[in-house]
Amino acid sequence: MSLIVQKFGGTSVGDVERIEQVADKVARFRSEGHGIVVVVSAMAGETNRLIALAHEVQTRPVPREMDVLISTGEQVTTALLAMALNKRRVKAKSYNGSQVRILTDDAHTKARIREIDDKRLHADLDAGYVIVVAGFQGVDEHGNITTLGRGGSDTTAVALAAALKADECQIYTDVDGVYTTDPRVVDGARRLDRITFEEMLEMASMGSKVLQIRAVEFAGKYNVPLRVLHSFKEGPGTLISLEDATQMETPTIAGIAFNRDEAKLTILGVPDMPGVAYKILGPIGDANIEVDVIVQNIGDDNTTDFTFTVGRNDLARAEEILQGVAKEINAEDVRSDNRIAKVSVVGVGMRSHAGVASQMFAALAEVGINIQMITTSEIKISVIIEEKFLELAVRALHSSFGLDKEPRDESAA
Repeated sequence: MSLIVQKFGGTSVGDVERIEQVADKVARFRSEGHGIVVVVSAMAGETNRLIALAHEVQTRPVPREMDVLISTGEQVTTALLAMALNKRRVKAKSYNGSQVRILTDDAHTKARIREIDDKRLHADLDAGYVIVVAGFQGVDEHGNITTLGRGGSDTTAVALAAALKADECQIYTDVDGVYTTDPRVVDGARRLDRITFEEMLEMASMGSKVLQIRAVEFAGKYNVPLRVLHSFKEGPGTLISLEDATQMETPTIAGIAFNRDEAKLTILGVPDMPGVAYKILGPIGDANIEVDVIVQNIGDDNTTDFTFTVGRNDLARAEEILQGVAKEINAEDVRSDNRIAKVSVVGVGMRSHAGVASQMFAALAEVGINIQMITTSEIKISVIIEEKFLELAVRALHSSFGLDKEPRDESAA
């Protein structure tokens, strides 16, 4: 008997009819003798509705109370799915994050998992129950409800799979796998049969919405077999695994990722002195705001212009902090721009292939797109461009690297 963790997203449990369909699928796996833990998101649109309610009451809702509010969406879904399973004579129990005891830190609205107590889950699994767990949520050491941030149900599923030593973690969603890029942007996008944890991690961090980045981190760290599947269509999906030594001749690029959720901040006329970068970014980090691309330009007058990007939702708070920093270090001005986007080429094949950056820059130049900022890692190159050119850039790169012509060669897998 295999132990399988299955996660169903908001679209998959969007109404009672779909919850009934999910129950049928889960019941089928259980009838085959598998131990099943199901992690569910809130119904599609429910979290947004709750967030809107909060903003009607308070412009900047208190994070602790926001977590109490938005965690209710998943609890509704767990109870309904457990009911649907029991109706099918499948023994099922629902759990919220605190009942499982998914222990997190106290960073409300973007908490990180520290520990999972698996004793109760193992006891119920041994007793033949299907366990239905509310995704996206946990509890801190003081008993406060916490949430894991957008897409946190993926993280819940993979973390549970790691803690329970599950044989596989299946992520069911409204797409049938991981594609070379978003099919809504490029008609020729192809589903990948297989992708490495590293590639998926880069694509998730660069804006691919198929999986949440921390879920991929967990899966890679604990080597949890991870498969992305369509909720209501049969198919092999995409397997996400460790890099296979037999696949050394994989194509250079696995996919093109992009992210519209980007904003740029520039602090001008900063005195060029040791420690100035920390003075600028230290307060941003202390506010739990993630910084992405960083560029520093040094002028002839012993001053520097310092530019970095943050998520759009963090722009107002980051700009407010930066205005205070600018006064403190006698900088000239602070400017912001929320009309930018990031596009990235990703692939483990970059390790053994030269010329990827020049090919990328040439493809963008051919369609008249100006690059504002550049950042790289071992298997990824990202550029910041004007948002209005994003889809043109994705199509140009997808074509330039031949991703629209051939599926990835995985015959050696």
